Amino acid sequence: MIILDENFPDSQRQLLKSWRISFKQIAFELGREGLKDDGIIPLLHQLKNPTFFTLDSDFFKPKLRHGQYCLVYLDVGQYESASFIRRTLKHPDFNTKAKRMGNIIRVSHKGVIVWKMHAAEKELYPWD
Repeated sequence: MIILDENFPDSQRQLLKSWRISFKQIAFELGREGLKDDGIIPLLHQLKNPTFFTLDSDFFKPKLRHGQYCLVYLDVGQYESASFIRRTLKHPDFNTKAKRMGNIIRVSHKGVIVWKMHAAEKELYPWD
């Protein structure tokens, strides 16, 4: 299940829909409007294998790793977010739920940086 933080622009949600990427967004289909960061992790624990996409850097912390979800911090402009979500979901190392679970991911123009579940260091995956 793909979950979007509530601050994604409508234009980016529409692009995802046009690409047939199924998602739910906080404040629309899940949770409530104005849900604080500390309320998002408990919400993710109630869902089955969610991948949470956010523009908030506070979610790129190794202490947040958990085997039942994936957090993806999009370190790009908000109006680029849909294309980087699609790019991440098509990346051969992250194209299935099983490959994403337990990871904390930072996506940028340079590539993908990942805190894997039990790793001591981050790993860099440059874009091809």
